[in-house]
Amino acid sequence: MANIHSQKKRILRAERERLENRRYTSTIKTYFRRLEATVAEGDDAKADAEHRDLVQTIDKAVKRGALHRNTGARKKARAARVRTGAPAA
Repeated sequence: MANIHSQKKRILRAERERLENRRYTSTIKTYFRRLEATVAEGDDAKADAEHRDLVQTIDKAVKRGALHRNTGARKKARAARVRTGAPAA
């Protein structure tokens, strides 16, 4: 455990930021699973809505710094492939 006051504050802040980043990544995974399930069902309108939510969440995570921009681009491309009906690979 740190003895310096500013280091104690930094540890708390790093933990808060880590949890926020985890929330973003977890939400993205959940939306991706929902998108795959909706595409498998064949509901186009719902799949469009799920895809839009997923892309918005990825963009927010990249903007916040929770995801690297290349990772975000890769996830969006993978989502687009799933949306068109191709396997995610």
